[in-house]
Amino acid sequence: MLSILADRTYRHLFLAQIVALLGTGLATVALGLLAYDLAGDGAAMVLGTVFTIKMVAYVGVAPVAGAFADRVNRRALLVALDLVRAGCALALPFVTEVWQVYALIFLLQSASAAFTPTFQATIPDVLPEEERYTRALSLSRLAYDMENIVSPTLAALLLAVMSYNALFLGTVVGFVGSALLVVSVMLPSPKPSEPRGIYDRTTRGIRIYLATPRLRGLLALNLAVAAAGAMVLVNSVVLVRGMLGLSDSALAWTMFAFGAGSMAAALILPRLLDRLPDRPVMVAGSVVMVAVLLALAVAMSALGLSWLMLLTAWLAIGFGYSAVLTPSGRLLRRSAHAEDRPAVFAAQFALSHACWLICYPLSGWLMTRLGAVAALVVLAAVAGAGIVAALRLWPAGDTPEVEHTHDNLPPDHPHLQGHRRHTHVLVIDDRHPKWATHF
Repeated sequence: MLSILADRTYRHLFLAQIVALLGTGLATVALGLLAYDLAGDGAAMVLGTVFTIKMVAYVGVAPVAGAFADRVNRRALLVALDLVRAGCALALPFVTEVWQVYALIFLLQSASAAFTPTFQATIPDVLPEEERYTRALSLSRLAYDMENIVSPTLAALLLAVMSYNALFLGTVVGFVGSALLVVSVMLPSPKPSEPRGIYDRTTRGIRIYLATPRLRGLLALNLAVAAAGAMVLVNSVVLVRGMLGLSDSALAWTMFAFGAGSMAAALILPRLLDRLPDRPVMVAGSVVMVAVLLALAVAMSALGLSWLMLLTAWLAIGFGYSAVLTPSGRLLRRSAHAEDRPAVFAAQFALSHACWLICYPLSGWLMTRLGAVAALVVLAAVAGAGIVAALRLWPAGDTPEVEHTHDNLPPDHPHLQGHRRHTHVLVIDDRHPKWATHF
């Protein structure tokens, strides 16, 4: 897996991802504590609103950014967006009102909505071979998992000697470091897509995404991920600080457990994906998350909540979470041409975060109004619905090559090569506007 780091461009991009994620992880812990200081027991609602604002920015900005990502210098765009994020993080320690947090988070996450899919779409161009790209996906997942482990650990150590506001300065360092690493390499620039209208460019990625069965299934599994993840990210601070009465450091270690479970899955997945298709692995990960949410609800009803119980549950949910998210880049890569990848990655970014947009406020509202057990049960039901939808939308026999015919092309069209019925890797594009055996 580590052999792909011999590629200098990918190595620098991977390091940029690590330092940016480390800074983001410190900000996540600090935001939870800032919300608790500003709103007390209403922190879950404040955090739910913060995450909702984040999702609104992601859903609204990502498709627009993806539509024009191949029209600007990719390196300059990524560096500029990193600097915008650093500026927002620098202002967060000085806020005194909840609305100020909301405004800064919207600006920061709008920059992230443009940065992340552009960054993700760059990796397949740097590593075009699927085997190497699969390893890169696992390393990327490990980077996220290391952030979930290292950031809370570092936060716990720093909180012992300083105020949580100082953690935001670590976020600034992370984004600036990411910008310096990106600017140190030359990034490949795929040929621009054909000239299209603004509406066509903005919606093209989403149209390709929703016309591809495996990606429709991925969207349904994203709903399961969002439901379980929202329980962890929104409600951990209330469970640890409010219900258990534990310290700020205990919150950091609770998030550590979630990251440890995700990291364990990422270490196992490369070899597992060499032997098994993506679909059963991702569905199994979703089932694990639903089962753990329900088991925790039953245990809390019968025995009450203990910290060990919570740590164990978050560890298992982290494992299932990674099993769904790690292979998703493989599905996106094989479902679009190189020139359409930025738009398709942006569509995944926007549509998956639309799921979070539903689940974040739902999680905060359930926790505040109905309590932890009700939140666990309802979110497990939402995740279960996502699994059922994925099984229906994503055929079990999904294969890259599909036999099909073309009535939408003249008989002498070069694509047909004299054969109206033919078989090849099917990707939604202008010649193949929908997923069917007959066009």
